[in-house]
Amino acid sequence: MERSSGILLPIFSLPSPHGIGTMGQAAYDFIDFLHRAGQRWWQILPVGPAGSGDSPYQSLSTHAGNPMLIDLEALVRDGLLTAEELSAVPDGAAGAVDYPTVVASRTRLLRVAFSRGWERDQDKAALFSVGKPWLADYALFRAAMDAFDGLPWQDWPDEGLRRRRPEAMDRWRRELEEDIRYHTYVQYLFFTQWSALRSYANSRGVSILGDLPIYVSLNSADVWAEREQFLLDDDGHPSHVAGVPPDYFSTDGQLWGNPLYDWEWMHNDGFGWWIRRVESAGRLFDAVRIDHFRAFASYWSVPAGAETARDGHWEQGPGMTLVGVLTSWFSNLTFIAEDLGLLTPDVGALLTASGLPGMKVLEFAFSGPDNAYLPHNCVRNCVVYTGTHDNAPVLGWYQDAAPEELAYAKRYLGAEGADELRRAMLRAGQTSVAELFVAQLQDYLGAEGRINVPGLPEGNWRWRMEPGSLTNALADEIYQLTVDAGRCPPRKAVDEPIRP
Repeated sequence: MERSSGILLPIFSLPSPHGIGTMGQAAYDFIDFLHRAGQRWWQILPVGPAGSGDSPYQSLSTHAGNPMLIDLEALVRDGLLTAEELSAVPDGAAGAVDYPTVVASRTRLLRVAFSRGWERDQDKAALFSVGKPWLADYALFRAAMDAFDGLPWQDWPDEGLRRRRPEAMDRWRRELEEDIRYHTYVQYLFFTQWSALRSYANSRGVSILGDLPIYVSLNSADVWAEREQFLLDDDGHPSHVAGVPPDYFSTDGQLWGNPLYDWEWMHNDGFGWWIRRVESAGRLFDAVRIDHFRAFASYWSVPAGAETARDGHWEQGPGMTLVGVLTSWFSNLTFIAEDLGLLTPDVGALLTASGLPGMKVLEFAFSGPDNAYLPHNCVRNCVVYTGTHDNAPVLGWYQDAAPEELAYAKRYLGAEGADELRRAMLRAGQTSVAELFVAQLQDYLGAEGRINVPGLPEGNWRWRMEPGSLTNALADEIYQLTVDAGRCPPRKAVDEPIRP
């Protein structure tokens, strides 16, 4: 990875019309902004269909795309929707995604688009399905969820379908044929738009840094289709679930509830499940951040039914046995290890053995001169962040930081006041020795909107940028900071104006 920088912004946070950020014009405008600002990376969150709590980390599939991110205006241009139908879609609350409204309105319009487009596009959709063995199971899974009023698969009334008995699978494929086609078509629309967006980003010198959640949702097509890969009982329920012990985010730890992997089974299978998963990620992204990398070294196992994660214990992970498979199998894909949280010696040893860049978060740095996250302690092979999507933007951190940490930050950065400290932290990250520096867009905007509060099950994943926030003046300011830090080459001439 060359010395460079990027900006973290979820797609749902774009100021697209109709209630949620999409792969439409606002995404293309943001890519143009990144290009003008000298940024080579757009870091996003997982783009799978969101599950419980509207979380991209509780997706209904590790392979599929989120239908809510499909650009409806493109469907109008393609003749699948009318302008009148689109005009009836509400814009939603300013600055926040209203998920119930968004899901209801967009699902209705995607059904309309399917009714008009399937006959025309079914050959293209069939060609799209080739080489995607996950799609048939995913489409049936979603169709069955619709038929059973959203019940998780462990509670479906047909035991044969729950257990994937061949005769039941055949029967439900016939009964749900139209809905299966719908979910297949929606994926065709998503990936068609995604391919165009990624190609445009790459043409502008911008690469996509995606996110691979360490765990998958219990209520997902992945677990239903390949339950042998997970530690489940005969009825599909886990005896232990994922989480993390008490940390700086929560005194009780975080109880995620995801099923744990059967690492022995996966090892004996040659880690085929992981290979297929990363192969899908490689079709979406130019680089992948491995979420909660520490779980490959050792992971926190919590008894199912526990009220908090305090009752968990450590179990040994697969270590280099798996990491080595992924890095050798996908030698052309850049990996970043999210080595945050409670770090035990085995995590550091695994990171060193893997050779992957770890992460340093400036908002966690100001406890004293020996803190490994301070710029003077960073190494080249790392990624420095002001904060991740799990942190408040710098202005929010300034409000909540412990007094002694804030005092040290002011002394270290030579800054006073919230805005001065925000700018100083951006400069410290840019000028650090780290090969990659990433900031949340909010930190460049001087905004306080937070993406996620770990341990809080509701109310996250909602923040949206205000329209008109991305100005040429801001892009040029970021560019000057970036070029001065040696993270992009000087440009010979200013591009055509992107913004008035």
